[in-house]
Amino acid sequence: MLVHPSAALAISDHAGKALAAVAAATVLDLANRWNVINTPCPSPQVRAASSPLQPSQQGPPSRTHRQQAAEARARFGSSLRAEDLYEARRFLQLSLSVDPNYARAYAMLTDTFATAWANALDSDFLNPAALDQAHLFASKAVQLDPNLPEGRAALGGVLAWKRQHEASPVEIANAFALNPNYVEWLLGLGLVLAGQLRRAVDVVEASMRLDPFYPPLASSWVGLSYYMLKQYAQALPALRDCVSRAPNLRAGRCYLAATYAQLGQMEEARAEAAEVLRVQVNYTISGTQMRIMGFKSPEDAEHLIDGLRKAGLPE
Repeated sequence: MLVHPSAALAISDHAGKALAAVAAATVLDLANRWNVINTPCPSPQVRAASSPLQPSQQGPPSRTHRQQAAEARARFGSSLRAEDLYEARRFLQLSLSVDPNYARAYAMLTDTFATAWANALDSDFLNPAALDQAHLFASKAVQLDPNLPEGRAALGGVLAWKRQHEASPVEIANAFALNPNYVEWLLGLGLVLAGQLRRAVDVVEASMRLDPFYPPLASSWVGLSYYMLKQYAQALPALRDCVSRAPNLRAGRCYLAATYAQLGQMEEARAEAAEVLRVQVNYTISGTQMRIMGFKSPEDAEHLIDGLRKAGLPE
C-alpha cells in the first residue's frame, strides 16, 4: 500500500519543513536560488547537436528538453565533466520554462544537484546547501505528482544521502508500490546505504539488463553491494566494468581498491588507491568517503573503511 507523502515526511521534522518551504515557493523562486531558470540557454546549434530527434519525432517541447537533459546527464556519467551536468540543468530549465509543473524535470534536477554534492566538481561538493536544494526539488516533484515513481525514487535517494534511513526506504517502497515493474539504477543508493544489499543487486542488475547503455555508476552500485555482502569475487567484474568506462569516477576506484584489498591482491589494491588520489588529490577516508557514504549500519561503514584502509588510502 502506498504510504501517504505526509506520513513519510513526518518521519523527519526537517523533511516536513522542506516540503512546506517548497509549497510556499514559486517555481521561479525555487529555481533562481541556483540560477536554474536564469542561466543562459544552450544555443540552437548546441540543442540540435544534443538531440537525435527529428521534428516529426519530437513530443511536447517540455518532454523534448527533458530528453536532451537525459542525454547530457548520460554523457556526464562517463565524462565526469561538470559542463555536461550544467548542460543537463540548462535543458531542464528550458523544460520548466515551457511547463513549470513538469514533475519529471524536477526529479531529474534532484539528481543533478545530488550528483554535484557527491562529486568533486565545483563548490557544491559536500556543500549542505546543494543537498538541501536537491531535497527541495525532489519534494517539489512529489508534490506535483504524488504517483510518479521517479519522484519518489529521487526523494528516497536524497533522504539516503541525508542519512534519513527511516524515511528513505519508505519513498523507495512507494516507488515500487506505484509501479512494481519500476527498476532504476538510482534506487541502488538508498538500498545499499539502508543495508538492503540483496535487493540493491536485484534492482540495479534488472535495470542494467533493460538498458544496454546503463551508466558506469550503476556498475559501481552492483559492485559495492557485492562487496558489502563480502562476495568480493562477484564484485570485481562490475567494478572493473565501471572504471573501464569511467576512469575518473572516484567511487568506482574506491570500491575496486577495497575489493582487491579484501581479496589479498595488494599490488592491484595499491594501484587503484593511487588512481583514487589521481582523481581527487585531497581524498581521505574520513574527510571524503565517510562524509558521503552515510550507512545506516555502523558495521557496514567499518567494513568499507577496513577495505579502503588495507588498500593504503589515507585516513
